[in-house]
Amino acid sequence: MFKTKLIIFTMLLFFMAGCTSSYKLIQTDGENVEVEKVTDKSIEYLILEQDRVAISLYKDPTQGSTTNDGSDLNQRINSKGVLVDTSGNIVLPLIGKIKIAGLSQSKAADKITNRYKKYMNSPAVYVEVLNKRLFVLGEVKKPGVIDIDKEKMTLFEALAHAGDLTDSALRDEIMILSNRANGKGMQLRKVDLTNFDKMNYASLMLRPNDIVYVKPNNWKAFRVASDDITSPFVTITKIAAPFVTLKYLFD
Repeated sequence: MFKTKLIIFTMLLFFMAGCTSSYKLIQTDGENVEVEKVTDKSIEYLILEQDRVAISLYKDPTQGSTTNDGSDLNQRINSKGVLVDTSGNIVLPLIGKIKIAGLSQSKAADKITNRYKKYMNSPAVYVEVLNKRLFVLGEVKKPGVIDIDKEKMTLFEALAHAGDLTDSALRDEIMILSNRANGKGMQLRKVDLTNFDKMNYASLMLRPNDIVYVKPNNWKAFRVASDDITSPFVTITKIAAPFVTLKYLFD
């Protein structure tokens, strides 16, 4: 009888060990993991549809302070920013519709500036994307969305914003899911924070909209899987306990 119970218990352990993989996200067999060469150009953010951009327009002070419709151009256009529509366009005073999706902030500013030159002397335009952010998930103390106020952020900065790694974090296999620099498809890369010799500029740099996932170690995954399996038995035991106690008292 004891041997039978031991065999059943052993089989249950193997079953739970096999279930631990379902607790981990973004799994791969390793064949599709790539490391893209990161340069200043590839890190530069390209404006996307549904982005909200702040546009400030400055013009020659000798000109009038308002447009024909009475709006002041020596200030930010729309204090809440301008939404890029699904076609990649925005609508601005005087020049109307202009497409900026797919452009960097500096190139978008140049394009808008050239359009305004038809209407005023020496215009200067500043463009900034307001909703640049990245996401940190998994075994960190404060998972969530991190706002970025610059073109790039390092992995260490992102983890610091997320409150550091938990004790259950797998430190030698941080997963980073990114959009390709050309905008076509996604790529996945792994970063080992335990080995200084394997760290490089390319692996540590994050771009807006990157997803950082910190995997749990095997023990954490095993504990979660075992809790899922044993929790029904714990619930049944709690429900049955009063009836067993009553039966014992009556007997």
